[in-house]
Amino acid sequence: MDSTSGSKARVSWEDSGDGNKKSQGSEQAGSASKTGPVAGEVGVPHSTVDLQYFKACKEGRGDTYSTRRGEAKDAGMAGATQIITPEKVRQLQITLYRKAKAQPKYRFWSLYGELLRLEVLESALEAQFRNDGGAGVDGESLASVKSKRQWWLEQLREELRTKRYRPSPVRRVMIPKRSGGERPLGIPTVKDRVVQTALYMVLMPIWEADFHSQSYGFRPKRRAHQAIEGICQAVHQGYVEIIDADLSNYFGTIPHRELMKMVARRVSDGSVLRLIKSWLRAPVVEEDKDGTKRVVPNRCGTPQGGVISPLLANVYLNPLDHGVNKRCVGQARMFRYADDFVIACRAGRGEEVRQRTKRWLEAKGLKLNETKTRVVDIRQEGITFLGFNLTWRQSLKGRRYLHVEPSQGSRAALRMHLRGILNHWTLWRPIAGVVKEANQVLRGWSGYFHFRNSTSVMGNLKRYSRDRLRRWLWRKHACKGGLWSRYPDERLHDHYGLYVLPTTAAWKAAR
Repeated sequence: MDSTSGSKARVSWEDSGDGNKKSQGSEQAGSASKTGPVAGEVGVPHSTVDLQYFKACKEGRGDTYSTRRGEAKDAGMAGATQIITPEKVRQLQITLYRKAKAQPKYRFWSLYGELLRLEVLESALEAQFRNDGGAGVDGESLASVKSKRQWWLEQLREELRTKRYRPSPVRRVMIPKRSGGERPLGIPTVKDRVVQTALYMVLMPIWEADFHSQSYGFRPKRRAHQAIEGICQAVHQGYVEIIDADLSNYFGTIPHRELMKMVARRVSDGSVLRLIKSWLRAPVVEEDKDGTKRVVPNRCGTPQGGVISPLLANVYLNPLDHGVNKRCVGQARMFRYADDFVIACRAGRGEEVRQRTKRWLEAKGLKLNETKTRVVDIRQEGITFLGFNLTWRQSLKGRRYLHVEPSQGSRAALRMHLRGILNHWTLWRPIAGVVKEANQVLRGWSGYFHFRNSTSVMGNLKRYSRDRLRRWLWRKHACKGGLWSRYPDERLHDHYGLYVLPTTAAWKAAR
């Protein structure tokens, strides 16, 4: 990466915004034709990720997403995008993906009709039933929709066909942040969530063809573990200066005008663009503690809690992914999961890349959190990313390596959760129900944190979970003595069914 002036640096990163400068198919300038089957070499996957994508579509598996940490995790957006699609919808997605991959500058103009397909709307509604979200401002619940499912879908389809559909205001609730304070979460109505899901299913494969391979958040067949694995590989290849970045209120500050310009680079269908714009501009209904409600206009940001929000957020930062990873080849590598990202640099280049990243973000209406963003030498100081601590250590054989284990905050969160389940105020509950709830927490936590060097941490938390249940049973049965003899480890697992945390680390991320 050459040392250039700030303005020149901004321009160079902007030039790489499309992610692909060389068209892999013939460019049809000014042409407008429906997206149809693509012939021959156009359908050939261009990377390992593409192969996984097509394999997943062929086998009928749903997309998988990680939901750990960050603003997006707090906003509860990841689960909404776990959509299992039928064969007809998968074929549509494959066709759109192939077209987008073959022609990086092609603008899709006939997409609204795909939104009206009954199988698309049915899949979108089924996804909402699985997520089981709350009611929006209209008070309509998923249970009431289920009782009149077919009629409800036909009415929604007719609204979309006649262009009478209008988004409702978003109900806003405040949720606590792990670091303190509160964060707003928007709850769209069931109707809005279904339409957003349907449009997401149509648009996702188009942008999936454009997204950089080192962007991991809310994408098919990508996980947070792969981002951690990429950082480890980069560090071992000499990228030892780490920019541990944090964006200030990313999802709430994305400028609507700039975002719509980026969307319009791929989508020229006016009806689809109007839909997206209406969701972005939908007002917010806030409720005070005394029950007073007020309607607040939404002037910037993506609809947190909405299904379409993760996709739009990835679209807005995609030029940064390509800019850092293409313009800084051999000098820096960026690994991003939604609004959390790390840039691994060669020694001595970290501050320069940080300044360039800061200028790019400010030009896009975003802001780095200066108090949380730092440049560190990973060999001297560790970082915390996506719930993991990454520190440079020496093995017993004298080999240097990047040690990855669950962070102290992640461990504390698990212990706090278990204390809430296995405490004196739950002694009245049946044992089977309490153990089942504790097992759900333990399985979910270990499913994410059972990775790389987690053996020691898992062993400590396994002992902690046993001790919490043991003391809870001892109090419930009003025992006078013999805590350990009455409730040995074997009895906790064999008789009461307590989940056993794995203590043999899974070293590699699933590919």
